[in-house]
Amino acid sequence: MSWTSHHRRGEILRGVVAAIDERRDGLLPMDLPGVTETFTDELDLLAALQLRWHTRLSGRIETELANQPMDLEDAVVRAWHGAADDLPGVREVLDRYHALPVDDAMATALAKSQAKEHLTLAVMAGRGAFADAECVRLGSMIEARARAEYEPATQVVERGPFAGLVDMFRAVRSAAA
Repeated sequence: MSWTSHHRRGEILRGVVAAIDERRDGLLPMDLPGVTETFTDELDLLAALQLRWHTRLSGRIETELANQPMDLEDAVVRAWHGAADDLPGVREVLDRYHALPVDDAMATALAKSQAKEHLTLAVMAGRGAFADAECVRLGSMIEARARAEYEPATQVVERGPFAGLVDMFRAVRSAAA
């Protein structure tokens, strides 16, 4: 994949995330300009959204754990809540297609990604190790707790255009000066 196509894919994905946050209907917006030209099919787009969710959740977990909490599981639950607030439309889409996959390939892919997420939740909450088969069940319980305790933010966070790494470094440098 060339830099141009990679950049274009990211741009289209940001538009998809913004649209699903606005629509909040849980459907993949295959009707948006550029989506069908950029993503092979619904599964390809759903995989990109799953990666976006996982990346955000992992970042939130790392941030919560950096505060050295007394209760690791509480920190992981707070991280899940934060990720759900950051990406409410993505969470709705993933939930909808997990419940109603369009085909067996999608069902299999979503089941695998959910198991990996549950494993991550359990391990980061200090409930086991990656090699521990019990972790998927424990992570499922942590996710169930996070969902049960979740109170959505009142509004979706506004996202500005992506500034790029150079602009982010300049902002950090000027803030430190």
